Amino acid sequence: MSFQGAGGTPGGVGSFIIGFVMMCSGFYLLLHSIHVSNSFSFGASLYQIPMFGYSASITGGTLLIPFVFGIGMIFYNARNLIGWALVVGAVSAMVIGVLSGLRFTLHDMTLFDLLTILVLSIGGLGLFLSSLRST
Repeated sequence: MSFQGAGGTPGGVGSFIIGFVMMCSGFYLLLHSIHVSNSFSFGASLYQIPMFGYSASITGGTLLIPFVFGIGMIFYNARNLIGWALVVGAVSAMVIGVLSGLRFTLHDMTLFDLLTILVLSIGGLGLFLSSLRST
């Protein structure tokens, strides 16, 4: 039985480990420097629907109305398809509203910090992938 390198290829195990550590630390630093905020609240407008020249807004609180009716219909009769449709539709709309309200911003950093993150991430990925190919 012959000893194989990383991924069963003759590539180096050392470059595999170094590339993996570089890639993980670079992506960790990148993800750690991203700030995520959300504007979801039950009073904030999630969707705008144009109606007769005006814009009607649907809020998170408005989405609770079909949700509550659907829950009541399901508890009355668990086989009621309309109740299930109301619940699934309301929950889906709330999840989409939360996800569409997310904002991603990058923290203030120096050029050195950004270059360090990019070199670790992309250089580690290149070293990691090159250790998996056969030479």
